[in-house]
Amino acid sequence: MTEALISKIWFFCNVLRDAGVSYGAYLEQLTYLLFLKMADEYSKPPYGRKIKIPVEYSWATLRTKRAAELEEHYVRTLRELGKDTGMLGKIFFKSQNEIHEPAMLYRLIQMIDEQSWVMLGADVKGDIYEGLLAKNAEDVKSGAGQYFTPRTLIKAIVACMRPEPEKTIADPACGTGGFFLAAYDYLSDRNNYELDKSQLKFLKFKTFKGWEIVPNAARLCLMNLFLHNIGDLDELVPVERVDSLIADSGTSYRCWCLFLHLLC
Repeated sequence: MTEALISKIWFFCNVLRDAGVSYGAYLEQLTYLLFLKMADEYSKPPYGRKIKIPVEYSWATLRTKRAAELEEHYVRTLRELGKDTGMLGKIFFKSQNEIHEPAMLYRLIQMIDEQSWVMLGADVKGDIYEGLLAKNAEDVKSGAGQYFTPRTLIKAIVACMRPEPEKTIADPACGTGGFFLAAYDYLSDRNNYELDKSQLKFLKFKTFKGWEIVPNAARLCLMNLFLHNIGDLDELVPVERVDSLIADSGTSYRCWCLFLHLLC
């Protein structure tokens, strides 16, 4: 099932690319729709969580519309959710529809709707998303390579740094979150540490803090971390859309990643 899902996602990515939709545009739309679909799943049993997405812009409303009506509603949904000052606003800030053929948008919604994403392991969801990020970075036209440091290099650097449990890690130029993910993998690897319940909670919610000046990169970082089980719908990892060099926040961190970027 996992391999079939990955093949389906990549196949549709290529279909859209042939229609003039770049990897980056596909990745953005997948981010918006995946977030809405997973929020919808969390609102139902056995989770039953209270989701702050207005009913008129929920996942169910996208499933019931076709053609021009679907495109109009999708554009309105992105615009309205982007006005939120909290968690929703971070994901949907300045979001726009890049799939201007309603039939293709409908097919993408169908593809996402057929799968229960919450039930998938974080490694599966994360690998799919990381794969798309890598493809986007390789696309010369997108210019996204500056936000995507090669993951093998990141892992080697993090292994040398040896981050410790219950220590904070900050990245003032976090891009799509590669250093955070590598540090998370290192800390949760049982060959390095045996984390107790309290340490696991700290790792999930309090370890990381990021800044990213480019809105789209900040959005991709948030979704990348969320799909890798870092933070959750109610408490996303604090990634701010600001220039981290403007002023000192006054907060101290155990590990900074800035010099790591300079090394890269």
